[in-house]
Amino acid sequence: MQIEEKEQLSLDPNFWNEPARAELILKELKSHKKWVQSYESVKAHIDDTEVLFDFFREGEGTEEEVDARYEEALAAVEDLEFHSTLNKPEDELSAILEINSGAGGTEANDWSAMLLRMYIMWAERQGFKVSELNRQDGDVAGIKSVSLEINGDFAYGLLKGENGVHRLVRISPFNAQGKRMTSFSSVFVHPMIDDRIEVDVNPADLEWDTFRSSGAGGQHVNKTESAVRVRHIPTGIVVECQQERSQHMNRDKAIQMLKSRLYELELEKQLKEREKIEASKMKNEWGSQIRSYVLDDRRVKDHRTNHQTSQVDAVLDGNIDEFLKAFLMNSAVEH
Repeated sequence: MQIEEKEQLSLDPNFWNEPARAELILKELKSHKKWVQSYESVKAHIDDTEVLFDFFREGEGTEEEVDARYEEALAAVEDLEFHSTLNKPEDELSAILEINSGAGGTEANDWSAMLLRMYIMWAERQGFKVSELNRQDGDVAGIKSVSLEINGDFAYGLLKGENGVHRLVRISPFNAQGKRMTSFSSVFVHPMIDDRIEVDVNPADLEWDTFRSSGAGGQHVNKTESAVRVRHIPTGIVVECQQERSQHMNRDKAIQMLKSRLYELELEKQLKEREKIEASKMKNEWGSQIRSYVLDDRRVKDHRTNHQTSQVDAVLDGNIDEFLKAFLMNSAVEH
């Protein structure tokens, strides 16, 4: 059994002689234990329901108690089935989430800021750690672009369906005539690779620039060129990072972000090479409009799954789990 093997390895006196390998083994051990615990929890729910039903048939207990226990067991099974869709190596990783404003100036920048707030609130509710890697503020309000690191188990797997264009329709607070406006922002989610996945980058393929951080941070950011920009010449991928005060730390983070983008590029190539109709269809929909948020009609609708809700405020406060689940379950059925 893999759990027993990894536990034996962790008891070796020389286990921490190779810290990177030790961390990797502990992460894998934690992941395996989590799946076993989830299975045992669901099994316990089902067993309890069967026992209660037997009591009910013998005249003990009520139908309401049996129904309530059945609903609990059903919810547990559905939750495990949902998490079983996160079965690819990259699904367990943390995520980099980027938001970029579309055409529309201040209106679109404000919409990007609303999306940023939504994802931060969702991540914090999951117990994930959120760090801002790069940010460009709008001229009047909101943000033109932002990159977040969302650190936690399965962050990428849960969020990968958010890739695409998000559309807002509302009475604009920036329009004196109170016109109904449509704004667009694009969201990109990348897996934040760690030691479990190796990506080789040739230093000769990199072009580095340094510049002054543009975000808040007091006098320090205005005086030193601590922010970095790196371009990967073969692919043209450009990554910026101004999260840390030190240029050295920003370079390390930029390399990690670049490796994540290169890994994702490889995943897309593999997806393209598959001959399945479903896989090619997913590729074609990459970056297309995926969800509409219509504020005055009190409606949020996902155009891929047709899942919708009238709880607009709750969604913008980060309650997006039903949309994430609908996309992942729908993708699992298609494949």
